Amino acid sequence: MKKLLTTLSLSAMALIATPSMAELRLGLDSAPYPPFYEADTNGNFVGWETEIGDALCAAMNEDCVWVGVAWDGMIPALLAKKIDAIVGSMSITEERLKTINFSDKYYNTPAAIIGSKSMDIDGSPESVEGKIIGVQVSTTHQNYVEANYEDAADSVKTYQDFNEHNQDLLAGRVDMVVADALAMSDFLNSPEGQIFEIKANLTDDAIFGPGVGAGIRKDDTELVEKFNAAIKQIREDGTYDEISAKYFDFNIYGD
Repeated sequence: MKKLLTTLSLSAMALIATPSMAELRLGLDSAPYPPFYEADTNGNFVGWETEIGDALCAAMNEDCVWVGVAWDGMIPALLAKKIDAIVGSMSITEERLKTINFSDKYYNTPAAIIGSKSMDIDGSPESVEGKIIGVQVSTTHQNYVEANYEDAADSVKTYQDFNEHNQDLLAGRVDMVVADALAMSDFLNSPEGQIFEIKANLTDDAIFGPGVGAGIRKDDTELVEKFNAAIKQIREDGTYDEISAKYFDFNIYGD
């Protein structure tokens, strides 16, 4: 009887110690991308997108953990099951949909050309002739530059880190960058960024897609449905607007 009770006790302890569900690993770029996300002094990711991600996890009744991954390794990490979903400002595009699935969008902001206030650039290929353009690798912004400016520009420089092309813009090693207009706001509002401005917003539905969604493996259809239901829930119950109001004075969800 004692042996049986001990066995039962150990079994009960094992049940208590075992979590009811595995942690859902949400991947984002390990490099800072404010105001969407960046690591604080304790190494924890903070920002609008991480707050939205946490709210989605709560709506899905999931325990989540954030995992930093190099941007160009994000989809490979998802496919290798090192992360379970990409919640890191990845645009929904036809090209990416060949490899992974996406949830419904949870935000949409425009791409833009950023250059010196003294430059005459209007977004046309003619206006970038002879210029050096900086852009982050493996992004829709790189796809746009290659499709529209590669022949006209003097050269295109690609960067692993969004912040690296900003540093080269400051140093004069590139004449302009193509990036997310909102993500560039901190740079443009900084003391050193005051000499730059948004020269033109860029639109191309085929390249930029309908917005940003959570990237999910194609065989994980249940998780896609859970994300879609959670996005709808936080939009309807006011959580989305409450979080967004702390960061933005406009509708980041888009039309």
